[in-house]
Amino acid sequence: MSGLVIAGHPWTFWLGWVWTVSTVTLAVWIILQRKSPVSTLAWIMSLALMPVLGFFVYAYFGPQRIKRQRLRRWHHKAAAMSRQDREALRAEYTEVPEWARQHATLIERASGLPLSSAREVELLPSGGATLQALLREVERARRHIHLEYYIFEPDQTGTELLAALTAQARAGVKVRLLVDAVGSPRLLSRHHRRLLDALRAAGGEFAVFHPTRLDRLRPLVNLRTHRKIVVIDGRTGFAGGINVTDDENEEIRSDAYRDTHLLLRGGAVRWLQYVFLQDWRYAEGPVPAPDEDLLPQEPPGSLPVQIVASGPDSDTEAIHRAMIDALNFARERVWLATPYFVPTEAALAALTNAALRGVQVKLIVPERSDSRIVTAAARSYYPDLQDAGALVFEYRGRMFHAKTLVVDERYGMVGSANFDNRSFRLNFEVAAVVFDPGFNRQLAAMFEADLSHCRRVPEIRRTPPHQRLFEAVARLASPLL
Repeated sequence: MSGLVIAGHPWTFWLGWVWTVSTVTLAVWIILQRKSPVSTLAWIMSLALMPVLGFFVYAYFGPQRIKRQRLRRWHHKAAAMSRQDREALRAEYTEVPEWARQHATLIERASGLPLSSAREVELLPSGGATLQALLREVERARRHIHLEYYIFEPDQTGTELLAALTAQARAGVKVRLLVDAVGSPRLLSRHHRRLLDALRAAGGEFAVFHPTRLDRLRPLVNLRTHRKIVVIDGRTGFAGGINVTDDENEEIRSDAYRDTHLLLRGGAVRWLQYVFLQDWRYAEGPVPAPDEDLLPQEPPGSLPVQIVASGPDSDTEAIHRAMIDALNFARERVWLATPYFVPTEAALAALTNAALRGVQVKLIVPERSDSRIVTAAARSYYPDLQDAGALVFEYRGRMFHAKTLVVDERYGMVGSANFDNRSFRLNFEVAAVVFDPGFNRQLAAMFEADLSHCRRVPEIRRTPPHQRLFEAVARLASPLL
């Protein structure tokens, strides 16, 4: 091999040229994506070590832009209804803080979803409680049931829900189920095809978000729908962090994930409906025209609620911006719970700025997440937070999967987005922001209950040198996680 000569030059000469040309070409391709400088440099340095192969790695794993058409008729009708909500809220809350008005405007301009209202917001503290509430509402459905999930497992939990959906479809209720191809591979496998065939035979509809086929230029990891949305009859909605799986159902597994979900009733549900229908159209095709069944006229509620959705079809990073803005206007407390803590530079700066201003900043993360490298990367950020005065807690005993944010006394957010680059920029996510002191107290009480299962991370950790090195290396990969 050492003596191999090609066209008068040793093979190492040609290898060097292939390496150089592929690296330069790949670098130009990545730069033209116009992502953050840190992420761009991380990708270039990583893929420079993989000549030629780097093209395929970036094509399937790298950040990409996609284009989706907005459902304009749906948006116009929902927006007209939300104007009535806002007028009623202004009459009830005559002294709305300036930060709340500006924050709602930021979300609307970044995601296109305006402030709305709800008659009821119920905090669901576990997967088992969420499943029981969901089964109850599915049984009450009379017109349609729309579901969108990242993970929908064909296990005991998933089978029970599918059976309820199939029964309702057989009774004439319109059932539409959308799942992510990467998150729900077992449901899509031949072994469990009978479950979906039964749903279709009963009249239900099923779609897959971004099927992972190697004969198409489809990414295998990014551009996933990480959303968890259920809309029933256009009046009741579910959103949050809980998937359909035994792993999150404490009634089946004693070590089930600790997670949080929301049940909503009222006008805000129309925006969950809009987000679902946009995703359904993207995955499956045309959707019905707006009508009273899908967007029913709901009387304004007393709770100000705003749905915020983000994804790689937009550069506005709505959830990322909303969380940073909430951290910036905090004056008393910031209590953040997330299973994956790999913050962007802007998000880390907002957290540490809050702590340096004297705001009480508390962070709950799992002691061990389901990704060793993510756990290591998260721990590399602890000193930055602690030096600024923030308190870091690790949840012990089982996987912590809740995604919540409590700010001061009247702001609470629950959603599907982790506090990391992937949720902020690469996946489709959705969250609900509730501007209400009562809801804030409930969410804060849940946070405090979780603290009883946590260990406070000491400011000086006794970490072996090899572990410190691993954490430092994992941090370098943060823009790619």
